[in-house]
Amino acid sequence: MFTTLKFAAIDIGSNAVRLLLANVFEMGRKPFFKKMSLTRMPIRLGSDAFSLQRISDEKARALVQTMVGFKHLIDAYQPIACRAYATSAMRGAVNGPEICARIEKESGIRVEIVDGPQEAQLIFENKSAESFGGYKDYLYVDVGGGSTEITLFAGGRIAGSASFDIGTIRILQDQVGKARWDEMHQWLKTRTAEHGSIAAIGSGGNINKIFRLANCKNGRPLSIDKLTDVRRELVQYSFEERITILDLRPDRADVIVPAADIYLNVMRWAGAQKIFVPQVGLADGAVRLLYQRHKSQNSGAGIQSN
Repeated sequence: MFTTLKFAAIDIGSNAVRLLLANVFEMGRKPFFKKMSLTRMPIRLGSDAFSLQRISDEKARALVQTMVGFKHLIDAYQPIACRAYATSAMRGAVNGPEICARIEKESGIRVEIVDGPQEAQLIFENKSAESFGGYKDYLYVDVGGGSTEITLFAGGRIAGSASFDIGTIRILQDQVGKARWDEMHQWLKTRTAEHGSIAAIGSGGNINKIFRLANCKNGRPLSIDKLTDVRRELVQYSFEERITILDLRPDRADVIVPAADIYLNVMRWAGAQKIFVPQVGLADGAVRLLYQRHKSQNSGAGIQSN
C-alpha cells in the first residue's frame, strides 16, 4: 500500500526563518521523507537579540509578515499537521513571548520557544547516524546564529546532550568569550574521553554550504583536513568576493567562517576526523516528530498549529 502524508514545520532561527513543506511516503515498513519545498527568509533576529536582549520593532514586523505569508503557503499545501519553533534569538529576547502572541493573532500559527536541550532533541530526531556506517559513536553538531547544539550518540542511545551560547552571529558581535569556549571544550573532552573512533554529523546552512564548496559527494564524509582547507580558502576572499565569486548569499557570506571555526573546534576537541553532512536541520526533525505523533495518535486531517 502506498500512502502520502503531508507535514509542515517552521524554524525561527537567529539568522533566518525557514518553512519546510514535506511529504512522507509510506511504502511498506519504513517511511520515506521527502522535502517538497523549503522557503527561507533572512531576517537575522539575532542581530538585535544578542546585543539588545530584545527584537526590534522593524524585525518583529518583518517576522510577523513572514509568518502570515507562510500561513498562506501552508493553507495551499494542506498538511495534516504543522508546528513552529523558535530558538536562541527568540528565547533570549525579553519580548519574545509578546511577538509569539502577535504571530498567533495575525497568522493563526502558534510558535513554541524551545530551550537548548529541546532544540538539540528536535535536531536529533533526524536519526542521521542510521544512514552512515562504520562508526559506533557520533556527535550531532548543529551550529546556528545564537547557539551550538551537541548530542553524543553512543551504543545506540543518547549518551549526552548540551547547548552552548556559541553561535555565528554572537561571534560576529564579539559576544563569545574564552569562558564559553572553555565550557564547550571541557564538555567534549569529558564526554568523548571513553570513546575511540567517533565521527561528527553536522547540520545547519553553513556546513551544508561548506560541504558543497568542498565538492563532496552525498553520503561521503568531509574530512577535518578538507574542512580546514575550505576555511582557509574562504578567508582569502572579502565579504563582497564571497558573494560575487563564491555565489554566497550576503547573510551567509559573513557567518560562514565563524561557523567553520565552531565545527573545527568541536571536531578537534572530540577527536573526530570526519563529519557527515546529511543536509537536514531542525525543521526536518520537527517533520519526523510530527509523523511519529500522527502514527501514535492516528490523528485525522486538518492543520494543527499547536
